[in-house]
Parts: sequence; structure tokens; C-alpha cells
Amino acid sequence: MDGQDWKTIVAELDQLLKLRSVPFGMKLFERRDEMEAIPKIRRPKAVYTLDQLVAQTARLGWTVGVTSDDLVGPQCRAVVGLGNAKDPEWKSGQHMTGVWYATQADASAHQQAMHCVPDGRYAALATSPIASGRIPEPDIVLFYATPGAMMYFINGLQWSGYRRFDWSVVGESACADSWGRALVTRQPSLSIPCFAERRYGGVTDEEMLMALPPEFLEAAINGMRALSRNGLRYPFPAYGIQMDVRAGMSASYSS
Repeated sequence: MDGQDWKTIVAELDQLLKLRSVPFGMKLFERRDEMEAIPKIRRPKAVYTLDQLVAQTARLGWTVGVTSDDLVGPQCRAVVGLGNAKDPEWKSGQHMTGVWYATQADASAHQQAMHCVPDGRYAALATSPIASGRIPEPDIVLFYATPGAMMYFINGLQWSGYRRFDWSVVGESACADSWGRALVTRQPSLSIPCFAERRYGGVTDEEMLMALPPEFLEAAINGMRALSRNGLRYPFPAYGIQMDVRAGMSASYSS
């Protein structure tokens, strides 16, 4: 897709979902110099969580590139496969024992439950607003939205070629449920952002995160357009909890 296509997609997502932050792309690179060649790429001057760097793209519109050295610890690196993060110490979950989980066995089970890109292949990662066209072929596209907007987007995905979506909640490190899962499975991946995403990434209480390969966007937008033509639009208009439901139902269903 060229830049104009991405601008059109973002405009349609904004119109259909009333987004409050920037839809953005994420791409992994096997060589650092490939990432650094992206126009107007910003490189961290401090140590961050990946949640913070994602927020700089989603909230500020920055194009950001990172290597494993820019990230605070192995948990961030492990999800996107930068460096050799998934060593025995990481797998043990020792650093989360007594903080998030009662025992080391619990913490280790959490580590094993995460969707993570395998180590060893990638040296760098970049995030950028998709409308900018600076990453013309992102691995995945992500956006934050309210639960209502997320349901409408899912309804759009299900309009044609229906499928049931089954998502899991790993708990803390929920980036493994969103960008980790989408990068690994190449499937739409919805998450409830975790403590770290809210504390360090500025995610608000009413936001959820969708991550998905770009090829799913056209189907979702076409589906939402069809729903809109049927009078089913976001935000959902409240009918009233004490109203006779028949008038409202008749506007959508013929019988």
C-alpha cells in the first residue's frame, strides 16, 4: 500500500470508530541499518519500556526505532524477539515472583503462556503512524479504542466470512496478547492493556488495543460500511432501559 492508501484507511477508521489516538504500524528488521534508514526515525536517548515507545507513536505521532539495548529489560525484548532475552533466568520468572505471582512456578507458567517472537532473527524494531507512509509495509497495524469501538470493528471483521474470535489474557505483560500474538500468529489480536502499559504507556482505563496484520483492515472497513448502511453505527445510540423494545428492534429487523 502506498502513503495515500494508508491516509484513506486512517481517515475511514477515524470516521467509523471515532479514534482518539493514532493508528500505527510496527515492523521488525533483521538489520539495524534497515531500521535507521526510515525517514525521520527517532532513536531513544534513554532507556525505556516498549510501552513508552509505542505511546510516543500512538500519542505523539513519532516514528521510533529501537534495538534491544534501548529497552529496560528482557520482558520487553522477549515479546518482540530482540536480543537473546529468553534465557533460563527469564523463563524461570524469578523477577516476577512475589511481585505478580505467588510462587516461581506461577511466574514461570506466566512466562511460558506469553506469545513471543522467537529470539535470534531480528535486530531492530520500528513503530510509526501508518498515515505517514514511513513504514510502507508494516508487519502489523495497531490502534487503541474504547470497548464499544472494538466490538464494532470486530463486527466489521465478521460481516463476511464469519469466524468466532478466541482471545486469551496472559495478565501482566499483556503486550504479548496484542503485538506479540499478532506478530507470531498473523491473526487479529485484542488485548486488555496491563499495569505496565497504563503506568508507563499512558493507556487510559477505557482503552483496549487491537493488533492485526494489515490485510485484515480492508475486510473490517468494508464490513463496518455495510453495518453503517444498515443503520448500525458507532457510537451506539442508547435506546433506554424502560422503553418498549419493539420500536427499536423494528428499525433493524424486518420481523
